[in-house]
Amino acid sequence: MKAFQLHMGPAKVALDLGDGSERGEYVSQDVILHTLGRPHRAINLMYCYYPLDKGWPARASDLPLPDGKTAGFAWDYAYDDYFPYQGGLEGDTSGEPFGQMRDVRRHGQDVILTLTCDCAVSDAQIIRIAEDLRPFGRLMLRVNHEATGNWFAFNKRYTYQEVADFFSRFHRLLKQHAPHIRTILCVGEDTPDKNGQMPYEDEFAEAIALTDMWSTDTYLALHWGWPFDIAEPGGSSHKRGDNGKVLRGFNFEYERFMARGENKARPFVISEFNADGDVTGPYEQAEQLLDFYRRLPEEAPCVTGVTFYQFRDRGRLGLEIEDPNNPGAGVKQPALDMYREVLSMAPYLPVLEQGAEAAFPARLRWGGSEDADGLAIPLTFEKDPVFCEVMFEGEDAALNLMMELNGRWFYKKTGVKHLDLMPAFFEARLSGKTELPLRIFAPPPDGVNDPAQGPGWEENYYATLRAAPQTRIRYAPAALAP
Repeated sequence: MKAFQLHMGPAKVALDLGDGSERGEYVSQDVILHTLGRPHRAINLMYCYYPLDKGWPARASDLPLPDGKTAGFAWDYAYDDYFPYQGGLEGDTSGEPFGQMRDVRRHGQDVILTLTCDCAVSDAQIIRIAEDLRPFGRLMLRVNHEATGNWFAFNKRYTYQEVADFFSRFHRLLKQHAPHIRTILCVGEDTPDKNGQMPYEDEFAEAIALTDMWSTDTYLALHWGWPFDIAEPGGSSHKRGDNGKVLRGFNFEYERFMARGENKARPFVISEFNADGDVTGPYEQAEQLLDFYRRLPEEAPCVTGVTFYQFRDRGRLGLEIEDPNNPGAGVKQPALDMYREVLSMAPYLPVLEQGAEAAFPARLRWGGSEDADGLAIPLTFEKDPVFCEVMFEGEDAALNLMMELNGRWFYKKTGVKHLDLMPAFFEARLSGKTELPLRIFAPPPDGVNDPAQGPGWEENYYATLRAAPQTRIRYAPAALAP
């Protein structure tokens, strides 16, 4: 069986996905892959770090408010109500977000870690976070996002200049101890101030010039009063915007970032994005989102990535709504079918380039979801199959693999020898004789890179596929109907 070298590069516009936040629990990557059919560039995880606070590391909403007060807004707690970051000087990497990060990377995706943080933490605490994150490959770290707002604890405790200076301090320390990790500065605002600038861009000028990536959070519709009130006509805790105005706003933001960033281009991403079904209802939510995704690549070419917020939500900001009777189950929304359509659109697909013929044993390199070297093995189908299976033997069964066939992606964890690939044809049946490549990549099985692999281990993980897998393709049932 022949095999060819294969390189995976970035999409024109990367698709990322939020998984868990103050509004929903983390959903395993197996469930998401089975539901959506392909991996994302990255998965965004939302955590907070307030180790100097009394009660830390409890979840903020689990702590009593002073003077017997009750919360009336999502950010009324002592600190931000994200999952507590369990690493740093006070913890270790046996808890979260590290288990989730391993799950994300095993499944061929990079990690975006959103971390809200007390600006008073020490250099030593920041350095330990850098050391915690160092083995997780080309991670993207979004520190104190929506930093020009007034709702997070770090904005309530510190001036905008202090928040900006903290970001710059964090960035510099990170680059000393984990230089391969990219920082994301989320301060984009699409409404100019009286000087024609983004609000507070003077305070954040140094941070804008230092950061690796620029970012904005944008909701076409949002009910920020959730879950403490209900969005009804005439209410003051929700909004709905116009797609064209939002798209034009991205171009304004990028122009301002470039002006304050010494005209040195860098990735500009939408780090949270949705249209809240509390405001639009489920049908118009899907329609407004689809219109936006169709227009984005042409009308805002400055945008290099979009993070959909989020897979499963207790409100109406998810592709699924969390079942109130069973938090482990989701209720599919019309937006999910819309999003699956977006996942197959050309501008949002990673580039897969086939090269020269490869020989076995073959060395595979995983640099990340935008830079990986794998294999393409041509399979000839005489017609639409009834059975299509792949088998791995010997040492190859121990590999951790991501595979693609006919547009559908599959995950094989270490130790699994046999995988059914028939779901690749359930929604895309073959009409006649067809040749399709079975594409194979090898992300790290533990979700972390291996220092024993030598120089460059922080950015690349290597694995060896010793032989082509065996395939079983059949075009008729094992026993015909009587």
